[in-house]
Amino acid sequence: MYILPKPSQHYPWYVRLFFWKQKLTYGKVLDPGLLWGRSPWLFSTVALLYGAINRRSSPLDPALRSLLTVRVSQINHCAFCVDINANTLMQRGVTQEKIDRLSDWRAEKSLPYFTHQEQLALEYAEAMTWSDRRVDEALMGRIKQTFDDDTLVELTGLVAFQNLSSKFNAALDVPPQGFCQVPPKE
Repeated sequence: MYILPKPSQHYPWYVRLFFWKQKLTYGKVLDPGLLWGRSPWLFSTVALLYGAINRRSSPLDPALRSLLTVRVSQINHCAFCVDINANTLMQRGVTQEKIDRLSDWRAEKSLPYFTHQEQLALEYAEAMTWSDRRVDEALMGRIKQTFDDDTLVELTGLVAFQNLSSKFNAALDVPPQGFCQVPPKE
């Protein structure tokens, strides 16, 4: 990593509470948390935003959310994000074979593994993520046939958040922490 974490006693108590929760959930404090924690206000805001996006009552299926976070992470070359999000994706019941096909989901041989809704959401996520693409009227029209406006806002927020997170981690060269062995293909 380009920036190293501070000793744990140098983080404010409320940031250390988040670290405690990460240890309970993941068995260790996550490197991105230690980096965001260097700016406690940013860390707290990002943590609350993540909690809102990843809440149980989200209109987006948990497996779809994880599928999208892995794909955005692959595009942004975030090894840490691919690692942790692919692990979550497997915990949410997605097969290793489907995960292995994610980076090439548009290929004819891969399409049967992805539902119409997943394909559409992946196309939307890629349009939001790649700088040489954009969300045009045609794509938006197809998206709105599948997702209502409230769900589309959730979908957009999720993809935007994952872009923030994976670009932060990739820029600071945060390494994977051994959650999952999925190659971070583009």
